[in-house]
Amino acid sequence: MSTVDFETINVGEAVPSFTTDPISRSTLALFAGASGDHNPIHIDIDFAKKSGMDDVFAQGMLSMAYLGRLLTNLAPQKAIRQYGVRFAAITNLNDRITCSGKVLEKFEKDGEQLVRLELTAANQTGDVKLSGQAVIAVAKN
Repeated sequence: MSTVDFETINVGEAVPSFTTDPISRSTLALFAGASGDHNPIHIDIDFAKKSGMDDVFAQGMLSMAYLGRLLTNLAPQKAIRQYGVRFAAITNLNDRITCSGKVLEKFEKDGEQLVRLELTAANQTGDVKLSGQAVIAVAKN
């Protein structure tokens, strides 16, 4: 069931955000296994250093998955009509990612009540790692 009420949510209103635990090496390894993204830049410190990085860093899709969780906290997965992001910066070890969103638009299309959201994933210092938009269908009450 959707936690978004089409009749009462307003354009410009923030949706409930959440913050992750700090990104750890275990997080990266578990996500590599779950996603199939075994690029050594994310899990092998020696490889990362040979590539000119100070350390490994998070897969971009990990932060995108966190933003996906923000969406499914609002509505069932089957209600997501569009979802897209732009990768803005590397997510480092120990970053705590805050996923947030706000309502850009409310509209109806093909008999569905829809909400367009602006999405942001940023670390503890406010550095934006991902930005994007999504459209979710809101169940009629």
